[in-house]
Amino acid sequence: MDFTLTSTLQILERTPGVFRALLAGLSADWTEPNEGEGTFNAVDNLGHLIHGERTDWIPRARLILAQGETVRFEPFDRDGHRAAAKQTVAALLDEFDDLRTGNLATLRGWRLTDRELLLEGEHPTFGPVTLRQLLAAWAAHDLGHIAQTSRVLAKQYRETVGPWRAFLPVMDR
Repeated sequence: MDFTLTSTLQILERTPGVFRALLAGLSADWTEPNEGEGTFNAVDNLGHLIHGERTDWIPRARLILAQGETVRFEPFDRDGHRAAAKQTVAALLDEFDDLRTGNLATLRGWRLTDRELLLEGEHPTFGPVTLRQLLAAWAAHDLGHIAQTSRVLAKQYRETVGPWRAFLPVMDR
């Protein structure tokens, strides 16, 4: 699929609602377990997305668009969300929705041209990346965390589903 801002926005604008549908009102029995040491639980995924809204996607896009003396990105702290105080899932869902709404308003307000989408920033690991790649990665990142959250939730019934596990590949990935 070729990148368009319209297709990217279709994913980005839906993600808060998907997380709300998945997590709102669930007990900690669903939202706190993870897949083992060093993995995210459902709430970690949500916190990680919130952290990205604050420190990753739009801040990096601003650096690219500014094209100042340095367009090198600060490394993203994948565990930066863990330093935040514990909040309820409901509060996190509201915060994510508010941050994403604001970031999408910023993105839409830029009215990006094809030339701007080809502007580059410097990723600390990958080197030169374009604004187009950053925005496509934002949407793919959302989808990855939706999938990860769904998988973590499904695995709570890994043993309980009995023989159906053979037909539920989500349980073993």
